[in-house]
Amino acid sequence: MLIRIGHSPDPDDAFMFWALVEGAVDDGGFEFEFITEDIQTLNEWALEGRLDVTAISLATYPLVQDRYMLLPHGASMGSGYGPVVVAREPISLAGLREAEILIPGRNTTAFLVLRMALGDDLRCRELPFDEIIDAVKDGRADAGLVIHEGQLTYASSGLKKCLDLGEWWLLETGLPLPLGVNVARRELGPEVLPRLSGVLRSSIEAGLENRMEAMAFALQFGRGIDVNLADRFVGMYVNDLTRDFGDEGRQAVEEVLRRGAWDAPVRVEFVS
Repeated sequence: MLIRIGHSPDPDDAFMFWALVEGAVDDGGFEFEFITEDIQTLNEWALEGRLDVTAISLATYPLVQDRYMLLPHGASMGSGYGPVVVAREPISLAGLREAEILIPGRNTTAFLVLRMALGDDLRCRELPFDEIIDAVKDGRADAGLVIHEGQLTYASSGLKKCLDLGEWWLLETGLPLPLGVNVARRELGPEVLPRLSGVLRSSIEAGLENRMEAMAFALQFGRGIDVNLADRFVGMYVNDLTRDFGDEGRQAVEEVLRRGAWDAPVRVEFVS
């Protein structure tokens, strides 16, 4: 059975699938096709139900909950750190509410939490995530919301941190911040979904247990960052909460989705 899996072209996502790509774990009789796209594209594709399994922003889940279920593993979740708002010079929270902020997509969890922190009445403009740092550095916007490895590299471009959303969220709720999640198509059915989930979980566990090999594979997706920075980034977002949400991770998911404003009730459903 062919399973098409979408993930972002980032070291942390690639790390999770190393074992399946390299045949280091049992594929459970599935054939896997891996497709890499930026997270905003994957969010948009999920609205159309294009892929069997895909990474999406948690903020997109309410929009696709009729098509997809949450997998209980594969989350990008950090405690006390997360997407950051950066500028050429520090800007206060009051100042950010008046500034033009570049964002990596309106369906991203980063943008959802930004609105929680600053309010909905913001001046924002979308730009691909990997262009935001340069645009802010060049003065094409007042500030930028930075995700992925940009959370670690913005200072090398001379930018200053104005707000860390993971830190804000921890102080606000006492919980880690779930940013990205993996989901699977409901129509795969109750016989296939648990078996598929088990295979994907085994790939994550194999990567954590064979870190050097998985890191070497993940570096192909590092967009030029060195091995130390890639290792640090993977360590931030591939952790025990990635292996399994656990009670704390599930509570964090519930809290993010509870605070969002959705057109319909959100059903938080995980594959068994």
